[in-house]
Amino acid sequence: MSRKYVDKEELEHRIRRWAELEEEARRIRREMADWEFIEKQEPRIKEALKYYIEKGDIRRASMLAGVDLEAFRDLLRKARIPVIV
Repeated sequence: MSRKYVDKEELEHRIRRWAELEEEARRIRREMADWEFIEKQEPRIKEALKYYIEKGDIRRASMLAGVDLEAFRDLLRKARIPVIV
């Protein structure tokens, strides 16, 4: 079994690129979100939507909201928050 190792410089480049992509996704979610809708939600839902906008972790956000994944995806649609993969 052979392993393919990445040198330190390549690894740092990949980490920087990943961070850039994460920040871009966060920016898009923030800009497209319907903040008026979000602010009208009950505290638990509102905080879960904000968590999703910042972190992009749909499973954890749905758990924080106390709803199943399908219901949380419905909330994301209503709040106009895109799911970026």
